[in-house]
Amino acid sequence: MDDKLIDNLVEQVLSKVKEEIFIGVEASGRHVHLSRECIDILFGKGYELTKVKELSQPGQFACKERVTLIGPKGSMANVVVLGPERKDTQVEISATDALILGLKVPVRESGDVKGSSGILIVGEKSAVKLEEGTIIAKRHIHLTPKDAKKFKVNDKENVKVQVLGSRKLIFDDVAIRVSEHFNSKMHIDYDEANACGFKNGILARIIK
Repeated sequence: MDDKLIDNLVEQVLSKVKEEIFIGVEASGRHVHLSRECIDILFGKGYELTKVKELSQPGQFACKERVTLIGPKGSMANVVVLGPERKDTQVEISATDALILGLKVPVRESGDVKGSSGILIVGEKSAVKLEEGTIIAKRHIHLTPKDAKKFKVNDKENVKVQVLGSRKLIFDDVAIRVSEHFNSKMHIDYDEANACGFKNGILARIIK
């Protein structure tokens, strides 16, 4: 058999295996989701966020707008705002960020901000002092119902996942989120990304 034909067949088989077994991984840096009330305070009454880049999850996007986060021990400038606006403002940082800012921040799933850490957010027009709303996002996997069935997992289940980076690593307690509105991806923060030698295009597999 022709060598080129063999190479093509091997590539097709490997591609199919990856499609069936693995899931893509994305690393999320610090960012802020803003409520309508906070947008009005930080950028002006009636201000509309400026979309500059679509994200992997449908309807989510990075904005031109940036804010500064201030904690008891430090600050972080040029923090990206993600859209669209939300009902409640949520700040997502890493454990390393929390140390720099001087905050005790809980690990939570997105949206679970009750009793979480407060923070000061400074925008172009003014500032907002949150009494709660700052979290370290729990590592998680977004899945379509079809992919959840393929991987044999259920919504709200917690699983073990092996990330195949240059420092191959198994993450425990990874939350599964299932919705027909999702694009199937695993999300980790930059601390976790550094731990597993993350690079764009990295893959992971659910091992339960």
